[in-house]
Amino acid sequence: MRAAGRDGGAPVSGLVDGILSVSPALAYTLVALLVFAEDALFIGFVIPGETAAVLGGVVASRGEVQLGVMMAVVVLAAIIGDSVGYEVGKHMGPRLLENRFLLRHRDNLAKAQDFLRRRGGSAVFLGRFVALFRALMPALAGVSGMHYPRFLASNAAGGLIWGAGFVLLGYLAGNSYGAVAKAAGEDVTAAVVVIGLAALVIWRVRRARNRKRQPSGPPPAEK
Repeated sequence: MRAAGRDGGAPVSGLVDGILSVSPALAYTLVALLVFAEDALFIGFVIPGETAAVLGGVVASRGEVQLGVMMAVVVLAAIIGDSVGYEVGKHMGPRLLENRFLLRHRDNLAKAQDFLRRRGGSAVFLGRFVALFRALMPALAGVSGMHYPRFLASNAAGGLIWGAGFVLLGYLAGNSYGAVAKAAGEDVTAAVVVIGLAALVIWRVRRARNRKRQPSGPPPAEK
């Protein structure tokens, strides 16, 4: 079991050993802090939040914590972490984008900014399922001046699906958490993004068809 946890490298190994060997209360706390800090403090560039969420589900599968409580903890930590990231971007503004740490990821930063400009709230929702975008999108939404209620709605929807989904994934995976955590950062993320984009395309096509069906001008006046 320990050997499986080391396959992902030293940082993930320490994370696995730590979360799987602590008391239930501390397990909740560690998972919540890692998910929260991913977006609020940009540690998602080092350890993706889905790794912590999956491991939270693994702990639940062993009966050491309650599955429903772990889901709630991860979802709330994701939503609150994104909100803090939004406030950081809102108050620091363009200065945040000049940070030396973020400049190292300027290509991903540019992609995230372009995605946010084109998709708005949808980018916040879909960004939750892509590791690097997840770490950047809340702050960029704050920098762009997106209204908080709009941000919160997209953030909460994404956090709910992402948090509950990855915890459940870890719960079902059990001892196979290593392979699942890796897939969560690659294949699962790609699949979710493709599905999300397909849904957006279908919605736009339907909206365009409905507009064409509507009369183009006012009805003729009665004589």
